[in-house]
Amino acid sequence: MKMTGTIEFPDPEARESAARILKALAPDNLRSMESEISDERVAVRFHSEKIGSLLATVDDFLMNVKIGEGVEQTLEKEK
Repeated sequence: MKMTGTIEFPDPEARESAARILKALAPDNLRSMESEISDERVAVRFHSEKIGSLLATVDDFLMNVKIGEGVEQTLEKEK
């Protein structure tokens, strides 16, 4: 059975930050995930045959986003 999940960033301010972070993370994207970045939507879709693999991929992705968010915050403080 194929499982899918989507993380979407609905807030306009969050979309800007998420779009920058997703572009930076794109080289690490797995075949089991797709990013969508547009003016109206910033989202990441995940899919897998196994729930454990899906959860591990989402967990890794969220950890990388958290690091990217920390980098952005540090750069903003330095301005």
